[in-house]
Amino acid sequence: MNKFERLKNDLENTGTGKMKAFGSSMLPILKSGSNLTFIKAATYQVGDIVFCKVKGRYIDAHKIVKLDAHKGYLIANNHGFENGWTRIVYGKVIQGEYQNRVIYSS
Repeated sequence: MNKFERLKNDLENTGTGKMKAFGSSMLPILKSGSNLTFIKAATYQVGDIVFCKVKGRYIDAHKIVKLDAHKGYLIANNHGFENGWTRIVYGKVIQGEYQNRVIYSS
């Protein structure tokens, strides 16, 4: 089981989960190597940083930038690149830690 499937299972079974995320797509909000804490929510809003699936691929920490009643959620990184629309959101980031310091909190 990879880290995405483990987080998905944790969110489905307990409503919370943790995962380390890598990459620069969410700078300056999140840094590569951030430890993220996720919760499963009843609804998600524009601006939420979420763990989701877009076009069959797991996206570990990108933002919801638009909502549409028919299409669902438009997912993008923090530099304007849009991953696409999805209805599959597993959870949202409530805290990000980097080098034992909280760098993000929702």
